[in-house]
Amino acid sequence: MKIAVLGAGAMGMLIGGYLSRGNNVTLIDVDAGKAEAINREGIRIIEPDGSVTHAHPRAATGSEGMEPAELLIVFVKAMYTESALAANRRLIGPGTRVLTLQNGAGHEALLARFVARAQIVIGTTQHNSSVVDRTTVHHGAGGPTFIGVPEGSLEGLRPIVESFRACGLACEPSAEIQRMIWRKLFTNASASVLTGVLQTPMGFLLDSADAWAMTETLLREAVDVANGDGMGFEYAQIAAELQQHLAHAREGKTSIYADLRAGRKTEVDTINGSVARASRRNGVPAPSHEFMVHLVHALESRQAPDKEESHA
Repeated sequence: MKIAVLGAGAMGMLIGGYLSRGNNVTLIDVDAGKAEAINREGIRIIEPDGSVTHAHPRAATGSEGMEPAELLIVFVKAMYTESALAANRRLIGPGTRVLTLQNGAGHEALLARFVARAQIVIGTTQHNSSVVDRTTVHHGAGGPTFIGVPEGSLEGLRPIVESFRACGLACEPSAEIQRMIWRKLFTNASASVLTGVLQTPMGFLLDSADAWAMTETLLREAVDVANGDGMGFEYAQIAAELQQHLAHAREGKTSIYADLRAGRKTEVDTINGSVARASRRNGVPAPSHEFMVHLVHALESRQAPDKEESHA
């Protein structure tokens, strides 16, 4: 399958690297140095067990001269989705499926500006990855990838599912993909954002009663908002699952943690912001998520520690 991946960050390199083992994969990233390094050295993946594997997708800074892809995977950060798609429209043809595995929710509304809804695929993955250097990622944990469609039949997803599976990536089509996305959003909009604000690993939320109290507040509001959309989640079950996840990934650090530490913009608008927008739509209050969006944006506006001016 001819696959293009927008964004060669941690997840783009991981999933793109795996898929390149059985497909024609090109990573698109605006960082020319990174693209050159990937073309020269390939991608080095440090697996969860410490073993190292290698992959050799092609990398480019743009899509000039390229034909439409059969599958276009969007892995740029949410705030760059529109500009990335606008700059790479040539990759989208009438037969192209456009898959988003980005953090947060609601991405299909933006994708629909560039492609027919029948070509959109939405999903969520349990894989996580962090960048070690320009061509190396650490594969923190694996797990299935679930994909679905905002409209149409799941049958059309078979080629994508088979391509993922053939490259060692468990993949399942789901008729309840919105529930799957909400389940991941529960973690991101509570634990992930708090570890970013607090600048702690995941396990701290279990060790500190105050941190867990804040986590529960965010989690309960998110579950209530989801249920206002008819999802039917049980809070106790979701909270227990989150505790298990935190215990399993005690030393894990989230993308929001890394972004705030480096003084970069975060994806809070598609994480807590998604909960806040759903709250305004269905009338279920979520004041803590509204607060968290403003808090994270305020933290973003500060200079990163390594960028502060010297007063020596």
